[in-house]
Amino acid sequence: MQPSVDPTINTLQAHILSQEHDNPRSNETLSWILSALSISAKAIAAQIRRARLIDVLGNVGNANVQGEQQQKLDVLANEIMLRTLGRRDDVAIVASEENENPVFLRDGVDGKRRFCVLFDPLDGSSNLDVCGGVGTIFSIVRHDRRANDPIESVLQAGSRQVAAGYILYGPSTVFTLTLGRGVQMFVLDPSIGAFLRVEEDLQMPDAHKHYSLNEGNRLSFPDGYQNYLHWAQEQTYSSRYAGAMVADIHRILLKGGVFLYPPTAKAPKGKLRLLYEANPMGMIVEQAGGLAMAARDQRILDIEPTQVHQRTPVIMGSTKEVETVLSFL
Repeated sequence: MQPSVDPTINTLQAHILSQEHDNPRSNETLSWILSALSISAKAIAAQIRRARLIDVLGNVGNANVQGEQQQKLDVLANEIMLRTLGRRDDVAIVASEENENPVFLRDGVDGKRRFCVLFDPLDGSSNLDVCGGVGTIFSIVRHDRRANDPIESVLQAGSRQVAAGYILYGPSTVFTLTLGRGVQMFVLDPSIGAFLRVEEDLQMPDAHKHYSLNEGNRLSFPDGYQNYLHWAQEQTYSSRYAGAMVADIHRILLKGGVFLYPPTAKAPKGKLRLLYEANPMGMIVEQAGGLAMAARDQRILDIEPTQVHQRTPVIMGSTKEVETVLSFL
């Protein structure tokens, strides 16, 4: 009996190339950047799989610009991203959560369209020591050549993103991408070294009785969030929290629910970074049919950033679940 061949199999590379013709937001230069990100994903995934064997777990003994202890793999993932993106002529500026300031690489004086790539190289890196899920988050915006310095060029509202995505490193390596016309999901097949599409134009369920947040901070949440949690538990909601935004949002994209990171006594403006985490994840969630809010009347993608490492509260996920949370605020 001859094995059947699935004619719908599509790779990430093929999808990227098809967007050059079908999607006005995409072009050849953007495709080269997405290709660099897929190479970074494979390289980081390989390092994570061997992390304990090659002694790249634990702290390096330094704090990043956020005042957080850097993990060895934080630094390694950051270097991989900077090297792969730095070799692409189409990248004007790179900005990482791990670096104090954006890095200016080149301008667009030769007439080429340039882009800025912003990223969190390893979200949830504290999970590494216990073999938990971690991820990479990225955002792509057009470089503004009129800006006086690189910082001005990256300070753009999330609504101006050209593309956004994340890579989840777990039992499989998942690359999720939006170019502003739906969400596509790919899984790395290590036997052939390619990302294969597993979800096309993904739409999340509009409701699911599941919330994701760090309840260890509950007593310092504003009253509205505490009231919501009290109500949700009365309604038999389940709690799911992986300790990595990528892993939590990935579950919600597939199953539905709501992800929360409220203001706390220690982080009154929220903990998650607007440019590196909230904006790209917000774009993905909205493109999958959900909502991404910072407050009752504040859409995340409408926030005009004033600082590179600006933080924000986050409420995102299934439309009905987000609306329920907002009703308590």
